[in-house]
Amino acid sequence: MPQIIIADDHPMVRGALALAVESAFDQPEILECAHLGAVTQLLESIGAADLLLLDLRMPGVDGFEGLVRIRSQFPATPVVVISALEDPRLVREALALGAMGFIPKSTPRAEIVAALALVAGGGTYRPDDLVSAAPPPDAKGQATDDDFLQRILTLTPQQRRVLQLLGTGKLNKEIAYDLDIAETTVKAHVSSILHKLRVYSRTQAVVMAGRLHLDSFADVAEG
Repeated sequence: MPQIIIADDHPMVRGALALAVESAFDQPEILECAHLGAVTQLLESIGAADLLLLDLRMPGVDGFEGLVRIRSQFPATPVVVISALEDPRLVREALALGAMGFIPKSTPRAEIVAALALVAGGGTYRPDDLVSAAPPPDAKGQATDDDFLQRILTLTPQQRRVLQLLGTGKLNKEIAYDLDIAETTVKAHVSSILHKLRVYSRTQAVVMAGRLHLDSFADVAEG
């Protein structure tokens, strides 16, 4: 009996996904969670699930932070991202961070069933309409890195320091203590960083910054 976790804070969405899961798997055990903390507690108790359907936006999740945390702590559990956001960049980033698929919530049930069956068979699901709309990345990723470096250059020195501390895994209150500023100021800096870097979460900002050469990033941080 396959164990499938559905993690979404909206009961109606969980119910709709459960119907798709029941069609895609043979007598699945469906476990529902409304926040990320419940997901981690459940996985700690059962060890691993056959599949986790993870919403990008729910309590305890900051964009891709939930995906990164689950893939790091429970690598044996395959994850498919579920999102109301339909952006080709999100699809690429989710797959790059280890998701086995990206399913927009607007996807018809029959297609969700097919996507889940594909993932269950070891494949990776990519929504054709979003993938076809995405511009092809540079073969070596250099254009993307150069563009991202230019965005980092728009950050103020204080925002660059905040970004560096985010990269060490520190919480807002810890960053506030290190920089001797108010926690509300840190939150404002993080919001500005996400806007200037055109990313959706602090985790995504750190991952993208980490793709740059360390010497280049150090030069920027000192600027």
